[in-house]
Amino acid sequence: LVNNAGIIKRIPMEEMAVEDFRRVVDVDLIAPYICAKAVIPGMIKKGHGKIINICSMMSELGRETVSAYAAAKGGLKMLTRNICSEYGEYNIQCNGIGPGYIATDQTAPLREIQPDGSRHPFDQFIISKTPAARWGTPEDLMGPAVFLASDASDFVNGHVLYVDGGILAYIGKQPK
Repeated sequence: LVNNAGIIKRIPMEEMAVEDFRRVVDVDLIAPYICAKAVIPGMIKKGHGKIINICSMMSELGRETVSAYAAAKGGLKMLTRNICSEYGEYNIQCNGIGPGYIATDQTAPLREIQPDGSRHPFDQFIISKTPAARWGTPEDLMGPAVFLASDASDFVNGHVLYVDGGILAYIGKQPK
């Protein structure tokens, strides 16, 4: 099982309607719970299984305007660890992938070249905070997903593999 569905609403917390917050939590946390709950009995019966939750580096970091997303992804990280704790004895591995900023259609507006030819301010920010100095690509997530789905990860359980170009490890450049 790969729990990959997710949404984000970039709205300041005091402006976000409770319904919008709930919608993000429903898609990003409750849906993976429902899907995992549905497949775990069959995995127990087979004697093995793999669950990969697409968490986010926002399960580790906070940032303005993404309170619902960060809360849901933090919850998904903990759900990952708890599934490991409850079902590891049945040879079920539950791990997460924590993507950093990935160049997708959803993030395209944040990477648009400005009318004056400069980079979008958020794009500049991400490039400056990522040691790899680039956005990730969907292809960057393929190897980690294959590893976590394969027998090579049979003793890896409850782990979130951050695929973020090093952003979580980096405090930033020292001012000159």
